[in-house]
Amino acid sequence: MALDSPQAELVKIRRHFHEHPELSLVEHETASYIERELRALNLDDVRTGVGKTGTLGTLSGGKPGPATLLRADIDALPIQELNEVPYRSSRDGVMHACGHDGHIAILLSAARALAARRGEIAGTLVFCFQPGEEGHAGNRLMIEDGALENPHVDRTFALHLYSGLEVGKIGVRDHAFFSASDEFHLTIRGKGGHGAMPQLAADPIAAGCYFVTMIQTIVSREVAPKDPAVFTVGKFTSGSTFNVIPDEAEMEGTVRSFDPAVRKSMPERLERILKGLADAMRVEYDLKYRWGYPPTVNDVEVNNVVRTVGRQILGDENVIEHDIVMWAEDMSFMQNERPGAYFIVGSRGRDGTQFPHHNARFDIDERALEVGYTMMVGLGLSS
Repeated sequence: MALDSPQAELVKIRRHFHEHPELSLVEHETASYIERELRALNLDDVRTGVGKTGTLGTLSGGKPGPATLLRADIDALPIQELNEVPYRSSRDGVMHACGHDGHIAILLSAARALAARRGEIAGTLVFCFQPGEEGHAGNRLMIEDGALENPHVDRTFALHLYSGLEVGKIGVRDHAFFSASDEFHLTIRGKGGHGAMPQLAADPIAAGCYFVTMIQTIVSREVAPKDPAVFTVGKFTSGSTFNVIPDEAEMEGTVRSFDPAVRKSMPERLERILKGLADAMRVEYDLKYRWGYPPTVNDVEVNNVVRTVGRQILGDENVIEHDIVMWAEDMSFMQNERPGAYFIVGSRGRDGTQFPHHNARFDIDERALEVGYTMMVGLGLSS
């Protein structure tokens, strides 16, 4: 399977999008760029505005075979970039801090290569450029707009650049790979007062601190050790000055899990803790729980296609059987509808590429782009 490398073009495209990031569901310039590139390839069809700002390109191959969807997410994050690089974000407070800029470059370049080899393709390819992955369920929006039909998609593939894995390697895992991601919003209402006379107040901050500690016992004492789960309070706001007990405290957090029964039980467990805490601390509360992304589950047969292509292109030693990870992915929605495989592509290499995703200094070793490109082309040529 001979695959030419467009490394210089991959880097050029990736850096363009890194310099011009756009937030979820307002990726208008990004979508226009993608549309122009796809229309230049003389595909059978290009559909825009799918799931608000998503784009689909369809390519019919020269041989019979399945309809295969190849997906890249396109949105950036509300983060102020701290990297001092020539291609740093030109937009204050917006940054590609998760690698989606690289995903766009990989799939656009793969689409160009595959369009040139139409006769070798068995079946139909759908190039899916998805908006709103970062918490806005753009994948589900695209499904609702018919992304899995016309043609009827038989299988899906998606990848993610990953700073936790060395460049040159890919990570695969059968069955559940990424966790479910849900969230809660909590308001604790007490009674404000003077910091020197706490006996006359009901302190929502003290109650909130107990809550943060107590929810950790759900994982450590109520969930079996074999069932991974995580509670994280990412936002805790209250008060206005040093010597006043406020009336309210507000919190937001994320809940990660894999097991469906564990996931379903989490809001009930939070309510039980809060009811007891309210009685003990003389406060009231309002809890809102939002179901987010389900776990991302890989189909074994489709995943074996990734393994086969990876071993042919990268060598056996560079196809890693990876552990579960606790991030979440909205590609889970498509993989609930169709058999699919999601794999990770190592992007840690040169200095400065070890920072975690969603960090203001996140960057990739751009050699990873070629790995992702060759994998997507290989998967597009597989039957």
